[in-house]
Amino acid sequence: MALSRRARNYAASTGAVLLAVAALVVLPRVDGSTAAEQPSPSFATSVATLSERGGYFDTDNLISNERSYLQVVSDLKRRSVHGGAYIGVGPDQNFSYISEVRPNVAFIIDVRRDNLLLHLLFKALFELSETRVEYLAYLTGRPLPPALSGWRQAPIDRLVGYVDKTSASSDAITARRQRIDDALRRTGVPLSSDDFQTIAAFHRRFIDDGLSLRFNSTGRPPQLYYPTYRDLLLETDASGNQVNYLASEDSFQFVKSLQSRDRIVPVVGDISGPTALQAVGRAIAARGERLSAFYVSNVEFYLFGQGAYSRFVTNLRGIPRTKGAVLIRSVFGRYSSFGRPGDASQSQLHAVEDLLGGYDDGRYRSYGELVRR
Repeated sequence: MALSRRARNYAASTGAVLLAVAALVVLPRVDGSTAAEQPSPSFATSVATLSERGGYFDTDNLISNERSYLQVVSDLKRRSVHGGAYIGVGPDQNFSYISEVRPNVAFIIDVRRDNLLLHLLFKALFELSETRVEYLAYLTGRPLPPALSGWRQAPIDRLVGYVDKTSASSDAITARRQRIDDALRRTGVPLSSDDFQTIAAFHRRFIDDGLSLRFNSTGRPPQLYYPTYRDLLLETDASGNQVNYLASEDSFQFVKSLQSRDRIVPVVGDISGPTALQAVGRAIAARGERLSAFYVSNVEFYLFGQGAYSRFVTNLRGIPRTKGAVLIRSVFGRYSSFGRPGDASQSQLHAVEDLLGGYDDGRYRSYGELVRR
């Protein structure tokens, strides 16, 4: 998620109805048990009470521009990062990390309210799709293939091939629009007519560009080194395994199960901000969970540049975590020189305990020191 230097110039979000309330939120576990006796809030209440006022990015961020995003999955397995609570930023690369970590609850926190709207679209499509081939067909406006049961064990290459050789169907798109809007309303999140139009425009990009969709910045065409959505779906981990969440039915079904239980909660907020991440930390504590993985993309680069990194460290320190909790970051530009040859980004794991201790003792007082440790 390579963001402009204006990324933190906050502006009031139009149509936003989210409240910056530092609330105690108790979410049921996936197994149905709870860690406290207070009733669980609705999905919409969780979104509202955890969120703070939105800000501005000059990127659409419909998909990632981090070709290296799966390179850390082998290390996640080696470290046995599993269960607990997950926090992430940005669009659907989070689902691949979630399908690997298998948390009980996940929070997707992003300063742009548009990211909330995008995740509501994803949530609606998960509800309407029984299998991953249906999900990908809904997302890209393709008609459903015949004999759906025969696609459950299909490799991701076959799904990609189907979408690439099949044209978007105007009849299918029209028929699905009302179903998607109804699913969006069922989330309970208050949405204005402008919000529905924004979500429809996001969906239209996936339909029109198909799997050739690229990350885009305002006023600048997509860079050729940015991966396409096709590239991201077919990407592998460091061991050469295809581990995108759509690469296996089991991974898709796990993410779908969390979505159906309202356990993937999009939150509007700055991870160095005054309330949102702190409220997420309290929600995790109230549920009796501990943080296992935190995906921050390359946001740390901007926080250092704005003098806000210490506030993020303070927020992070307040979140209950496992001893093996990790931060997943993406590094761009001159800082990514130690990554995979040919990639414009490098993905890293960093033990949260080492990050906090290193910041305290002065080892990580610059972004360069942090990512080149």
